[in-house]
Amino acid sequence: MNRPKFLLPVLALAATLPACAQFPVSSNVDAAAACSQLPTHAQLQSALSYARAQMNGGFNLDMWGTIVNRDGVVCAVAFTGANRGSQWPGSRIISAQKANTANAFSLLSLSLSTANLYSAAQPGGSLFGLQASNPVDTQVAYRGDPSDYGQWNDPMVGGRIGGVNVFGGGLALYDSKGQLLGAVGVSGDSSCADHNIAWRTRHKLKLDYVPAGVSGDTTRPDNIVYDITNPTGFPIGVSAHGWGHPVCSAEATTIAAALPVIP
Repeated sequence: MNRPKFLLPVLALAATLPACAQFPVSSNVDAAAACSQLPTHAQLQSALSYARAQMNGGFNLDMWGTIVNRDGVVCAVAFTGANRGSQWPGSRIISAQKANTANAFSLLSLSLSTANLYSAAQPGGSLFGLQASNPVDTQVAYRGDPSDYGQWNDPMVGGRIGGVNVFGGGLALYDSKGQLLGAVGVSGDSSCADHNIAWRTRHKLKLDYVPAGVSGDTTRPDNIVYDITNPTGFPIGVSAHGWGHPVCSAEATTIAAALPVIP
């Protein structure tokens, strides 16, 4: 194949560059600096494993967990099983999507969990279409070596993952000064168990100084709300105050009502 002469010097230079320099990922940032106020991979893994070991009202499955900072940059990804195949592979990206969502729709004065968004995002809801508003960046989600998934050097770290998820498992992270640092997302079980596990993970990390929410419970402001009526009739799934989530199991519902209160 004959190449134009003006391209030859450019191609010769490109051949001498590292692969990452030839194909830069625009969403990459200095992860160490961007994530300096947030838990490390080891801290996330420890807290997630602690939370997963509790009774959570689900299927007793292993979990993925992701932390993002306030700009939506992935700071840590971890799992609780023996290896990356011990929990649903698809839940790695879902956990990151949940973290991005909880961060993207929380403020210093108001925290919304992903569980709080379910009813509002349904047809006829006040936020219908929300789940399609910020797609996952697949170049961040699926890049790199899969053998690094869930490790300290998970290829998602340093990238902006994007995505919106509207069922349980994502919670904003607030420190003791009331500063909103980002969010945590977990996935790998029923959506209700995911919420319970995320809640206990956040509590273990001591980042649950939540200012206010829509749950109606000031001691658990962004807790999951089970107030959906008419689950099989028409209209389907009506939430009494607009922020409800479907029931997964009676056990998960009972557990949610007794989750640790905010400090």
